[in-house]
Amino acid sequence: MVITKINDIDVIFPFEPYDIQKNYMSKVIECLSLERNGILESPTGTGKTLSLLCSTLAWLEAKKAHWQLEQGLMFENKEDDFMKRLQDQLGVKGGMGGKSFLGVPTIIYASRTHTQLTQAVSEMKLTSYNHMKACVIGSREQMCIHSEVVKEQNNQTKIAMCNIKTKTRTCNFYNNLSKKKEDPLIRNTNIVDIEDLVAMGKSHKFCPYFMAKELKSSADIIFMPYNYLLEPRFRKTLGIELANNIIILDEAHNVEKMCEESASLQIKSTDLALAIEEVTAIMKMLTEQPAAFDDESESRDFSPDDLIVLKQVLLDLEKELDAIPLSKNPEGTTFGGTFIFELLAKAGIKCENHQIIIALLEKLVEFLNIAAEEGPFKRKGNALKLMEEALRVIYMDNSVKFKERVDKCYKVHIIVEEPKKKEGSSWFTKSSKDSCRVLSYWCFSPGFGMKMLLDEGVRCCILTSGTLAPLKPLITELEFKNPVHLENPHVVKDTQLCVRIISHGPDNERLSCSYQNRDNENYLRSLGSTIMNMTRLIPNGLLIFFPSYPLMNKCMEYWQKQGIWSGISNLKSIYTEPRDKVSFSNAMTEYYDKIKDPSAKGAIFMGVCRGKISEGLDFADLNGRGVIIVGLPFPPMKDPRVILKKRYLDTCRSSNQEYIGGDKWYTLEACRAVNQAIGRVIRHKNDYGAILLLDERFKNPNIQSQLSLWLRERIKIVQNFGEITRDLRLFYKNAVEQFPLSLNKKATAGLSIQESSANKQVPKSGYNCFQFSSDESGSSKESSSISLHEESSSTNDRLKGYRKRVGAQLGGISKKMKIRLVPNSSTETASADENQAVSDSTKEYIAMVRKAFDANTFKTFVSVLQLYQKNKNIEELKEKLDEIFGSRHNLRYLLQGVEKYVDKDQKDEFKRFWEQYR
Repeated sequence: MVITKINDIDVIFPFEPYDIQKNYMSKVIECLSLERNGILESPTGTGKTLSLLCSTLAWLEAKKAHWQLEQGLMFENKEDDFMKRLQDQLGVKGGMGGKSFLGVPTIIYASRTHTQLTQAVSEMKLTSYNHMKACVIGSREQMCIHSEVVKEQNNQTKIAMCNIKTKTRTCNFYNNLSKKKEDPLIRNTNIVDIEDLVAMGKSHKFCPYFMAKELKSSADIIFMPYNYLLEPRFRKTLGIELANNIIILDEAHNVEKMCEESASLQIKSTDLALAIEEVTAIMKMLTEQPAAFDDESESRDFSPDDLIVLKQVLLDLEKELDAIPLSKNPEGTTFGGTFIFELLAKAGIKCENHQIIIALLEKLVEFLNIAAEEGPFKRKGNALKLMEEALRVIYMDNSVKFKERVDKCYKVHIIVEEPKKKEGSSWFTKSSKDSCRVLSYWCFSPGFGMKMLLDEGVRCCILTSGTLAPLKPLITELEFKNPVHLENPHVVKDTQLCVRIISHGPDNERLSCSYQNRDNENYLRSLGSTIMNMTRLIPNGLLIFFPSYPLMNKCMEYWQKQGIWSGISNLKSIYTEPRDKVSFSNAMTEYYDKIKDPSAKGAIFMGVCRGKISEGLDFADLNGRGVIIVGLPFPPMKDPRVILKKRYLDTCRSSNQEYIGGDKWYTLEACRAVNQAIGRVIRHKNDYGAILLLDERFKNPNIQSQLSLWLRERIKIVQNFGEITRDLRLFYKNAVEQFPLSLNKKATAGLSIQESSANKQVPKSGYNCFQFSSDESGSSKESSSISLHEESSSTNDRLKGYRKRVGAQLGGISKKMKIRLVPNSSTETASADENQAVSDSTKEYIAMVRKAFDANTFKTFVSVLQLYQKNKNIEELKEKLDEIFGSRHNLRYLLQGVEKYVDKDQKDEFKRFWEQYR
């Protein structure tokens, strides 16, 4: 571990950080210290997540230490007890604001998917800040362990059933929560991810979902998906307090869309018809079985009159929606944002009574779920739930300013679509109708949702990703005022990238995936021939991204008819991106296995931009030695929402030149999707690969200007097909020579976020030995001496001092691992102080390795070191370590520490070995 002072904050990093990592951490700390929002871009492979976590947690730890010193209180393991007593004295109830009111904020770390959050949590576990409290907020779908609720397919039904069981105290897991939440086993676990909590919940019979809500009150950092943070109803349900707290939105290239989506909704006339049927069904149940619902034990907080009024409201709304005159334009009919209030008012829903209607809808959904649970009626109230959520979005605020912003930022769009007809089913109330009206309430300003978030007193909000550029239009649309911003370069060298624009195929046919040219058979044939030729030249794994599923399917069908498909598959096995989760997981596993197969020539994975493989997955090293982009993934040009978004931006730009115009936004959307797809391949400092852009439109300077900075600086336009053949052969020949990793023989499957080892060596000093014994298996203990060199005394002293100041607990040594220092006969006898420094360094390293690996891998690691100490075979040591660390990108920095145990005359050889991983 290395301590680096950044903006007067001591940041403990697993290795000496690169300059771009220092710059990034400096900007993060600047945001936190000055309470300013930030927009920070750092390419994939530059250790963004690790830098983000270390700098943020270091600042928070320093903030807590400063507050403790101000209060004259120095305590080590009694913080939770102290906080509880202080809150009781001041009358502060539990919640995330418990620390915030004292001036110590909580970090709320949000990302798009739980997979990305899992990666971030794994990174935190490997840092020196793993003693800090962290929890992950998940959904009932992921965390519920009640057998009846789990089997439900519809998520809304799960929520309703859970609410009923918790309210009626019929869930034993929930009932056990009050006594289990104070269990030291749970409270003393520092970093609790979803899998950990579910496992503990099953073992100790408590509800993981509600336990996570309890744990967040004492957490330093809370991990959650975007939508839990951006949607007000989720924030309220989960009790997420924002005042004085820090928001981090990682993988924020999606944040504009997420902000717009969270403030938008869609209602179909079929939804209204179903809601009317559900109310009618409840009325019928109460009429036919009045005695069954008169029992005082039954929960029914509504009257027959309430049902009559609600049914009339829904009928009136359906009538008003049907009465809206629509144009014959296939794009549909558009109204201003405030039209939604006028439409609802005609049906009797107004600002004055919307809360009453929302509460009634909530009660009816609950009632239907109780009835469905007992069996007489199978409806779950999904349509009523949809209406409830829609009203919550529409009436999220009732102020005049809010309605003014709605008028500017929203559009109400209505279109007629053909309904889905089910033979023999009468599910559609108005079966005589042959069409369905769709009302969309669309928000076109991401700043609208962001402002609703920041207006709750957030200390600062940091948006970060590998693909945010250009930053200026993003800052304008999000309405960030004077934010801290950064656009980092990449850490890789020019020799690690081969970026080429290929505008013509081997037959000199123009390569253009424009809408007008997609049906051109000459183009499809030339595209297939180009990919076949590239497949011959690119080793190991190859990713191919298409603009859309329909185009990918069209190419596949044509190539299969023409024999091109079989030609490609003879060179590499081909896998295509499926849409369902299970099939996708299986395809990924097969792809990784094929890459690892020494008898195979590699594999191809075909997917789409904005699809599953374009985000969050790691195709490092052999898994992705090349990426081909087929065309530009523009949004559908005739999509009404796209058309209206472009018009909205043009209107904004007419009054504020800081906005980008609609056409530029349209191009930018395509380029950001390309940037994101390309980022799957170059995953760490020593990775390399070819990036091939197969479309003549990439030659356009306007297109190139919106690609990532690190990418566009290396672009070369291919003049003829022979040139790309020569370039690729030379590139891979040189790359293999420059990075002759034994890792090249293995695949590096997995989803972990990468990091390389340190780029600075620990200063050398005298050598000592320690006796190392492992009794993991409970059998006989085998001891051996292992050489090591100590870290510089200044580093050790700083680390000790820092720990003492902030009360950090970086982990001790497991009881199963016994370490004893003894003098090394081959060196001078060390002083007591030197021995102690070596002991501290050794213990810290061993503890760090043990935390990083599972028990079996750690045992293997120990046996490898013991075997080396016996036979001094450096080649065998390198081979064994390569097997352990080869597929673990984010743990490679631990290799540097092994140098401590290598004999002095073999250190240069070992140094050359681990430097290959840097």
